[in-house]
Amino acid sequence: MRLENLTWPKAQEYFEKNDMVLISIGSIECHGRHMPLGTDTLIPNHLLEKIEKKSDVLIAPTIPYGSSPGLAPYPGSIDIDSEVLYQFCRQVFLSLYRHGARKFVFLNGHGGNIKMIQRLGMEFEDKGCLVAMLNWWLMAWDMNPAWKGGHGGGEETAAILGIDPSLVDKSEIGGELQFKHLSDNLKTTGFRSVEYKGVTVEIPRKTPHVTDNGWIGPDHPSTATEEWGKEMLETTANYIVDFMEEFKKVKLS
Repeated sequence: MRLENLTWPKAQEYFEKNDMVLISIGSIECHGRHMPLGTDTLIPNHLLEKIEKKSDVLIAPTIPYGSSPGLAPYPGSIDIDSEVLYQFCRQVFLSLYRHGARKFVFLNGHGGNIKMIQRLGMEFEDKGCLVAMLNWWLMAWDMNPAWKGGHGGGEETAAILGIDPSLVDKSEIGGELQFKHLSDNLKTTGFRSVEYKGVTVEIPRKTPHVTDNGWIGPDHPSTATEEWGKEMLETTANYIVDFMEEFKKVKLS
């Protein structure tokens, strides 16, 4: 059930009987040299296709852009200022709220959107709503620890292989991840983290100052398989359908 495919009388009919809406958000950004820029949007969209076949929850159009300041220097990446993104999503939520939505299931494909979604959740709770944030890649870790991964690593590469193998340029996967360290004693360990004497310190930097390739994680992209991706996507979609059925039962104050 897609909102964009409904007439307004049909939408009115839905909200007279239902207060839940499912909406996804992603990003357009670098995911290493081997992965498509739209990885964080392609995966939620694919999950929605699976969910639509198994659920009667109304699906709103996907928001394809996200907040990605660290990855913005890579060609093709689109970074939306976090305040602008918040205000945009807030207007979408307010419109749906006016029509009767009270339970918002926000399927998220990008870590940079998390703080914005949390802010929406707090604001809309004051309006008598609940906002469930489903970060698919974190959920997958809980479902199977073997799927745990980083940005553009094995987990996300597997997901894209499970959607369309032609979208992954395997010739660009390359060798081991090479970090750019700040000094001999300040070792880069992640997007924003360095290690000094066994302690992690956060030092925000643009990703090209952290690693040239653009992917980061413990899961090398070469470990990804199409079979892994298909199983992970199916499992995640089934979980979301099940979660929404339980979420329907929650009584709002």
